[in-house]
Amino acid sequence: MSIYQFTVLDIQGNPVSLEKYKNKVLLIVNTASRCGFTPQYTGLEKLYEQFKDEGFEVLAFPCNQFGQQEPGSDTEIQSFCDVNYQISFPLFSKIEVNGDNTIALYQYLKSSAKGILGTEKIKWNFTKFLINRNGEVVQRYAPQDKPEKIANAVQELL
Repeated sequence: MSIYQFTVLDIQGNPVSLEKYKNKVLLIVNTASRCGFTPQYTGLEKLYEQFKDEGFEVLAFPCNQFGQQEPGSDTEIQSFCDVNYQISFPLFSKIEVNGDNTIALYQYLKSSAKGILGTEKIKWNFTKFLINRNGEVVQRYAPQDKPEKIANAVQELL
């Protein structure tokens, strides 16, 4: 099983098969615009710029489940990211990562790499999942783990 079996919606609402990212190293992140960790967008962009030519992608999934810190529409989220962080990696449509409406991709990610004490539940915004070139989850990172801390792990997979 790999992430390539899933289809998600991009920020414009268009379906995207994750097969598109086959043979790439991925960092999948649930994001929010009004979170104390929101400045990590800068670090994610730097990480993306550093490794994109070697086959690395950051996939950002806005989520409003933690402190209502992503209340805007997909259009507002895209605008916020463009204006404040000039991100060039893909943004996807707002999702839920916990509960009955969790998208299938996140069900897979959470079951493949459990959190602290073996829990599957996402605890907060900017939880990160590192995916190898085979579409398998390699590591789960906590929200406070800054993108620059993940650079060595990304490089090893490339």
